[in-house]
Amino acid sequence: MEPASLENLSVLYHSADYIVVNKHWDIRIDSKMWYEKQTVQHQLKHHFPSLADPGTYYGFRFCHQLDFSTSGALCVALNKAAAGNAYRCFKDRLVTKAYLALLRGTVEEETMTLNFAIGKNTAEGKTHMMCIEGTEECENPKPSQTELSVLEYGKYDGEPVTKVLLQPLTGRTHQLRVHCSAVGHPIVGDYTYSLGQDNSPYRMMLHAYFLHIPLPKEPIHVTAPDPFLPHIDTKWASERLVKTVQGALEDLLNCSKEESQPPAETPPEEMRSSAAETEEQRVQCQQWLSEWSLD
Repeated sequence: MEPASLENLSVLYHSADYIVVNKHWDIRIDSKMWYEKQTVQHQLKHHFPSLADPGTYYGFRFCHQLDFSTSGALCVALNKAAAGNAYRCFKDRLVTKAYLALLRGTVEEETMTLNFAIGKNTAEGKTHMMCIEGTEECENPKPSQTELSVLEYGKYDGEPVTKVLLQPLTGRTHQLRVHCSAVGHPIVGDYTYSLGQDNSPYRMMLHAYFLHIPLPKEPIHVTAPDPFLPHIDTKWASERLVKTVQGALEDLLNCSKEESQPPAETPPEEMRSSAAETEEQRVQCQQWLSEWSLD
């Protein structure tokens, strides 16, 4: 449980085109503030100075985001072409992600689908937060879905908690934090969505455990070691195992495979629609890449 530092960078995967790191908790991915030196961007420059691209503001192209408080698998592209390929996978919703979390209380249902549209909270003093549809001053809520699977029941620092595997099927800001809070089981240590009440744990207990990016030539398939184990954090005590992490992950991947099976025949009109979408995505991808170099 040592704090983040420039030296403390764990690499899960490294090739000519990508690096996947196990991001520390309570560290930003990047920052434009000159005084903020404790970022993943600076860690990468420290460990891999020759791989930094001077044509980008940050030196590295992050394929996706993780919150400041969230740890786990974070993919970085090392050139424009690699970034474009990864972007297409994310844009087409081909990427599979799964998170581990400790939630406050006892989650009664062992599997749940959380369907709450998420929007921007415009209430005074809460503009840094997101909210679910129906909340007062919730602006522009968009459909959001998360699959939840209970792994273990136990206690954290003497209080009842549930260890879960979460799969976000959409990618809204703070989605997992908002969805868990919405069903009455906020993430342990989530200071923001507990409105400042849950401030005793040393970190927020949310970890990006699994990442699969089905790149055509180089599929990325990584896991970031589970940090929520009694020998790592002695305040966590498991009392009843429902399903192993590996078992829950295999169930998740099997469901993903079934849902991704292509139809036997594609009508001509649908093929034309698909081609138009691909062209649109290509244009969006080019715009995204140009923004990286201008940022």
